[in-house]
Amino acid sequence: MTRATARGRRGRLGRLGRLRWTALAAVALTGLLAGTAGADPGPAQDTFPAAFAYAVAHPTADPPGANDFSCRPSAAHPRPVVLVHGTWENRYDNWAGLSGRLKERGYCVFALNYGGAPGEVIQGTGDIPTSAGQLRAYVDQVMAATGASAVDIVGHSQGGMMPRYYINNLGGAAKVGTLVALVATNQGTTLHGLAELGRMFPGIVGPCAACLQQIADSDFLRALNAGGGTRPSVRYVNIATRYDEITTPHTSAFLPPGPNVTNQTLQDFCPSDRTEHVGITYNRPTAQLVLNALDPANARPPAC
Repeated sequence: MTRATARGRRGRLGRLGRLRWTALAAVALTGLLAGTAGADPGPAQDTFPAAFAYAVAHPTADPPGANDFSCRPSAAHPRPVVLVHGTWENRYDNWAGLSGRLKERGYCVFALNYGGAPGEVIQGTGDIPTSAGQLRAYVDQVMAATGASAVDIVGHSQGGMMPRYYINNLGGAAKVGTLVALVATNQGTTLHGLAELGRMFPGIVGPCAACLQQIADSDFLRALNAGGGTRPSVRYVNIATRYDEITTPHTSAFLPPGPNVTNQTLQDFCPSDRTEHVGITYNRPTAQLVLNALDPANARPPAC
């Protein structure tokens, strides 16, 4: 094998490695893992692979610091933060890094599983409007327990886009202050052409209604994005990475500009940062951007 060929092969693996990891995990694990009777707090993690490995053995685990329903919001942070995972992920493996950091900063933090069978490690594959209904019920539960009049949402991938259906169609506009979306599939994704293949041969993606709904220009996304797809009472902060191999092109994470919309790219703050789609929820500069979005009065530059 020539050096050029080897470099090309490594490049392709780098672009699609995370996607393959998740797809293979979904095939291998869906239907094999039984849930435990109750959720347990899991340890903090520094990477998605480490968190995923823990979630395989503990599929109903809570991320650290999350889901303390006795938490009462402070005057400094009056809105609880609800963390919404992405497709083929779950509340623990998506948020085992960021959740504890938010808790340490004084936030009441909550995270749900949605769009999958209870007790299975693979979540976020179900019909998106149905998943948005699960989010609505969960937000109502959080608000009732904490006494808060609204929440902020931090979502990853589908979890950054799906809450807009809740906001637009299920009454969420009155209950959400800020939506922080990390590498969201707001405008859909081409998946480097694999999305179109999935549209033509939907059987290859398995039982994943949400996958097809996230293909660029799907009927679902056309309806969601009609008229800009936002509501004036909600702040939207969208954070993308140029090295995203799932939400492609990376600008598909953005929403049309407006007075309540902020679109950011990680590399505009940290030019040499090569964090990709799955890794962004474990990226420390991104964590600072999330904190800035939740508390803009105390924003500070991320440490690269």
